[in-house]
Amino acid sequence: MAVPKKRTSKSKTKSRQSYWRKKAYFQAQRALSLAKSSLTGKSKSFLFPTFPDLQSEDFKSYLME
Repeated sequence: MAVPKKRTSKSKTKSRQSYWRKKAYFQAQRALSLAKSSLTGKSKSFLFPTFPDLQSEDFKSYLME
């Protein structure tokens, strides 16, 4: 016969939620930092194609691939 599991305490639930939120916060900070460094062009850890003119044919053909 199936027996229901014990209920998780509020403190354990809140602890897990705070850990998840903290983890998401640091991940968002890293993403923002990477975006800022890639916009300034000083990024050494993230490689991406650079096009000086966004209206150029090279850029449009790159997007259509």
